[in-house]
This record gives sequence, C-alpha cells and structure tokens, in this order.
Amino acid sequence: MSLTHHDSNERMSKYVIHNGTVYLSGQVPSDATADMRGQTEQVLARIDDLLARAGTDKTRLISAQVWVTSMAEIDEMNRAWDAWVIPERPPVRAAVEAGLANAEWKVEIMVVAALPEG
Repeated sequence: MSLTHHDSNERMSKYVIHNGTVYLSGQVPSDATADMRGQTEQVLARIDDLLARAGTDKTRLISAQVWVTSMAEIDEMNRAWDAWVIPERPPVRAAVEAGLANAEWKVEIMVVAALPEG
C-alpha cells in the first residue's frame, strides 16, 4: 500500500496519493475580490496545477465536491466549471451551499483523480 503526502503543513496536505489515486484538499481562490466565476476559475487553475504536480490531469477526474456560499450564484460557478471540465469525462459531483473558512471566499472545490496506469 503506497501512501504519500505532498505540500504538507501541521494541519493538512495539499494532496495525498494512495494506490494510484490523487486526493486534493479543498482549493480556494487566491483573489477573494473576484466574482463567483472569477473565483471558480482561480480554483480550477489551482486544481490543474496540483494535478499536474501529482502526475495526472482533469481528464482522469473521479469525483468533485463543490461548496458555494450562495446557491443564487451557482450558475456563475457552473459557467466556469462547464468551460473547464472535459465534456466526455465529467466526474461525479456534489455541490452544496456552505459557510467557508474565509467570509470573502465564494467557492471551494475538492477533487479526486486517478494517476495514469503504468
């Protein structure tokens, strides 16, 4: 059983790899002044970066959990998501309204992806 933790601090790891699966921590925007679509685009870019560092990409997504602070803005989040996700390979996904750790954040996304075989 292989298990590696990456970009860790005393609280959490940015991602963990276990038996060919990459688990990302919840990703949040770097610029909280952006609107919902802008914040979502920032988060998705961070996900792309972390998946690449782990040795995989969004074509191998398994699942996604999305937290938004207001369902009134879910359409804007979905516009960014739909432009980013591979239409032929969407992951399973859940999206819920929740309070986030920083009141300025509008969205947080956590994904799980497979590593390429071989």
